[in-house]
Amino acid sequence: MTVRSGVVVPESELAWRFSRSSGPGGQSVNTTDSRVELSFDVAGTSALSDVLKTRALERLQSRLVDGVLTIAASEYKSQFRNREAARERLAVVLREAIAPPPRKRRPTKPSKASVRRRLDDKKRRGQTKRLRGRPND
Repeated sequence: MTVRSGVVVPESELAWRFSRSSGPGGQSVNTTDSRVELSFDVAGTSALSDVLKTRALERLQSRLVDGVLTIAASEYKSQFRNREAARERLAVVLREAIAPPPRKRRPTKPSKASVRRRLDDKKRRGQTKRLRGRPND
């Protein structure tokens, strides 16, 4: 399973479990194991480098149980389509987890002209409001 260029998770590291789905199914609802659970051991994988692994463990900390990420899919009637959905969802979650952190924002100051325009607008607005008052007797 390809997560992104250079990162491929081997099929042998994925663990599948199947169970009966609570969703739609018609006559075969009680006989088909269409619900899919896909488990991936993030902590013990060899598909990710040490840097990517620590980044993924840090970002997925709330979703991991003993270093294992589990994705469940039961929106389709067929087990095959649920397997595809779980595989795609796992790829998206891993792709976001191993993405490089965003660049830090460089703080900037407003230009002198923008400060002057802002103050001029405030003065103009204050003058307008002052003119709305009652005339002095």
